[in-house]
Amino acid sequence: MIEVVVNDRLGKKIRVKCLEEDLVGDFKKILSVQIGTPASKIQLVKGGSILKDHISLDDYEIHDNTFLELYYL
Repeated sequence: MIEVVVNDRLGKKIRVKCLEEDLVGDFKKILSVQIGTPASKIQLVKGGSILKDHISLDDYEIHDNTFLELYYL
């Protein structure tokens, strides 16, 4: 189990617990429950690259305490 920090760029940082083998789409669903925004309206970015829903967190080298940027669509 890892903990990923998501920054919404509005001064709020959300910590999300998940597994490294989870898909980005599954991670968005977990995040959407915590912030109350539909997963389809969430876009995650790491290092300027938009994360695609069908790729696992591990493939994007997202590990414990990795920071992601959150954008609302």
